[in-house]
Amino acid sequence: MSVLALREITKTFPGVVANERVSMSLDAGEIVALLGENGAGKSTLMNVAYGLLAADSGEVLVDGEPVRIRSPRDAIAVGIGMVHQHFMLVQPFTVTENIVLGQEPGRFGVIDFAEARKRVREISERNGLEVDPDARIADLSVGMQQRVEILKALYRGARILILDEPTAVLTPQEVRELFEVLRALVDSGLAIVLITHKLDEVMLAADRVIVMRDGRVVGETTPSVTDERGLARLMVGRDVVLRVERGSPHPGDVLLEVDDLVVDDERGLQAVRGVGLKVRGGEIVGIAGVDGNGQRELVEAIVGLRRPKSGRISLKGREITHAPVRETIAAGVSHVPEDRQRRGLVLQFDLAENLILGDHARPPVATFGVVHRKVVEDIAERRIRDYDVRTPSWRVLAGNLSGGNQQKLVLARELGRDPELLVTAQPTRGLDVGAIEFVHRRILAERDEGKAVLMVSMELDEVMALSDRILVMYRGEFVAEFAAGEADAERIGLFMTGGTTREAEAAVAGGGAG
Repeated sequence: MSVLALREITKTFPGVVANERVSMSLDAGEIVALLGENGAGKSTLMNVAYGLLAADSGEVLVDGEPVRIRSPRDAIAVGIGMVHQHFMLVQPFTVTENIVLGQEPGRFGVIDFAEARKRVREISERNGLEVDPDARIADLSVGMQQRVEILKALYRGARILILDEPTAVLTPQEVRELFEVLRALVDSGLAIVLITHKLDEVMLAADRVIVMRDGRVVGETTPSVTDERGLARLMVGRDVVLRVERGSPHPGDVLLEVDDLVVDDERGLQAVRGVGLKVRGGEIVGIAGVDGNGQRELVEAIVGLRRPKSGRISLKGREITHAPVRETIAAGVSHVPEDRQRRGLVLQFDLAENLILGDHARPPVATFGVVHRKVVEDIAERRIRDYDVRTPSWRVLAGNLSGGNQQKLVLARELGRDPELLVTAQPTRGLDVGAIEFVHRRILAERDEGKAVLMVSMELDEVMALSDRILVMYRGEFVAEFAAGEADAERIGLFMTGGTTREAEAAVAGGGAG
């Protein structure tokens, strides 16, 4: 008997059928990977199971019995827990305070913190998730914060655990540790649903794989009888190139030069500590690092969104250190931001309006402040076609596009300017394999046309696949540099977490390279 079963789940939104009579089951002691393109309906399905959404029809069964789940509280009551991609933790609180929040032990409104710490320590040791109960969340690594999220669910009695993109922000070492923990949990009887787009991790971790497309289940398989290409074909409905051929670079003159740059974060603390770098035309320089080590502040300083405290930024010999965004764009800089919805698009604008942002006050889009609507429409139709943005019309609002199509829209605008320098941060975050293939081909095409490309990504496989040179950033500084093909994920991952050259070499010598 399945510990969790979803039967004939249908969920619609205005104009969209997200789930159409979807059924799946989950047994105790197994990991089921749920795969699908953006918009396939997998997150909607799991949000129904966790009570974040109400299904239009269908039923949820736990231990063979129908249950009514109207909220996460109902889901927790029947043993379902969920760990979201973006952690739900209170940063100034301790591990213990976060885990017991809302279910604190005590009497008459007085919290028994000694008992709380004891319970947290017991549950963490029992499940192989050792973490200091008194540590502040803000002081923990991303991998440790994820452990706290899992412990929160286990503390509340979860027997069924839903993990949404759990490795998106982890280093290779943290990914390996997470999968060891998950295997121990299922060996003890837990059941886990793993939502992910990383096919290699599915092959490594899953016992079964369920694939969704267009709101329906289109296939079920096991890693023992398929491979990554087979999974990608099921997801997309066609053959997909999982690793785009990079080819040899032909670097030219230095286009971007950064010297001794110091940049503060929003709190006035130094986030970038005197870094220097050069990017030549015809090359891709990738920056690897755990999120929060100064990458965002560095990118924002280069593209004119953040004023550096000191140092110099120049493009083709022209200083742009303190240039506002409009002048930076005019100088030849295009920027694909890490958050396409907050920084890349105006979701309430239509596609045509979004495609001219940054160019809306200059020819050929406008003359003396007057926007030429026919020109705008022609640009929109051409770029939508060239970048394969799936939409019935440029009149559609940007907020109504899927994540992959929103990213294509941003690329269409930024690359449509024919820039000298492309600065791209997390270019494929949250995208499926088909959209990733498209974005990678476009980035490589810019390099091959002689443009300089600076790419920041937390996806280490992406950095290694596209970059001609790799810089590793840790606590606001570049701590290592590698030529393409010179380093493996294990060595880079060690530097990303503050490891030394000696430790990296020892790991490789000991067979730790992945």
